[in-house]
Amino acid sequence: MSEEKPPKKGFLQVLLEEITSSRRPRGSGGRRLGQTVLVPLLAVFSGLVIGGIFIIMTSEQVYAAFGQSIGAGLTASWQAVAQAYSALFTGALGSPARIVAALRSGSGEEIRLAFNPFLESLVVSTPYIFVGLGVALGFKSGLFNIGAEGQLFVGALASAYVGYSITGLPWIIHAPLALLAGALAGAVWGFIPGWLKAKTGGHEVINTMMMNYVAFRLSDWLLIGPMQRPGSGGIPISPMIAASATLPRFFPEPMRFHLGFFLALGVAGLVYWFMFKTTWGFELRTVGANPNAARYAGMSIVRNTVLAMSLSGALAALAGANQVLGVNHNVAMGLSSGYGFDSIALALLGNSHPVGVVLAGLLFGTLRNGALQMEVVSGIPIDIISILQAVILGFIAAPAIIRTVYRLKAPAQAEESVFARGWGR
Repeated sequence: MSEEKPPKKGFLQVLLEEITSSRRPRGSGGRRLGQTVLVPLLAVFSGLVIGGIFIIMTSEQVYAAFGQSIGAGLTASWQAVAQAYSALFTGALGSPARIVAALRSGSGEEIRLAFNPFLESLVVSTPYIFVGLGVALGFKSGLFNIGAEGQLFVGALASAYVGYSITGLPWIIHAPLALLAGALAGAVWGFIPGWLKAKTGGHEVINTMMMNYVAFRLSDWLLIGPMQRPGSGGIPISPMIAASATLPRFFPEPMRFHLGFFLALGVAGLVYWFMFKTTWGFELRTVGANPNAARYAGMSIVRNTVLAMSLSGALAALAGANQVLGVNHNVAMGLSSGYGFDSIALALLGNSHPVGVVLAGLLFGTLRNGALQMEVVSGIPIDIISILQAVILGFIAAPAIIRTVYRLKAPAQAEESVFARGWGR
């Protein structure tokens, strides 16, 4: 009597079983999670150490002290680094002494002012979170969206136009409508290179880079033409948006902490749910990991590529809408100070995961907010922060360096690469 052969499994079923398989050794997940968290933390620490070396190298007092003696030079070096980093973190998180004194006084005004540096860091971190989520979604889908800066600009322009041109709406309708307009503008800006990639094979890096320049020149023309504020004296700036379109602030001036931060956290949760809990998100990740296997499983490469770039553009554009509706209440030249380009490093630091992007966004926002205080107090150039970010990115992109320096064991499985496809093709 012949044995019955088990039914053949479809490719998609086998793929799902492999992803959800529980045959991994016990404890391997915890070790893998520990390494995933440890490497970025050590990269940040190493960046701070190398940043300290640059602080020493740019300090005239250190050179003068070394001219006296080696001991005096070492002391001056430590004092320069300690003063710079103390000013950096005080400017970003607040002075512990002032916070304690404010809490003891019981004065609401003093407490708000004492915590303002921390709240301002959250304000600066919010656009980082939005653009980081956009770039990370592209990475997970196998696409390198280098056009986040341009998408941010068109999102800001669209939300500002809806914010000042439409009047008479209640806040519950006007503000969401302005946010939606910004997201749709960014989606269109991402759709174009996504469609070109899917239909013609045009490289998304080149196309998104070119779309950046189109967005920059478009914003220049609009701000000195159709969208220029009447009576601005030739200054390229848009009209102020209506009060009904603003994102509410939680404290009076000069504090700028607003609803946008919690919207960013909510969008991060939504992105996590979409990417890891839905069929569409699974298809995007599968196409990004192995487009040939995805095609064999019946997934549409064209549809998923266009969808991924459109969603990536919409998320990046929300950063521009956030700045207009929550912070500036208008659009002017120089709206963004490189948020879109920094988001590439941010997404890498966050391992292209929504939770990691939020944490990396908080780190970048904290560093940027504290950099001004560091420059004022210690005279250290604000460019040191850019060096810190670049060094951290380098260590994240080459984790083998961190493992070698700190003698960490390499993971059992090869690390997932965000450049699964597209780069260099």
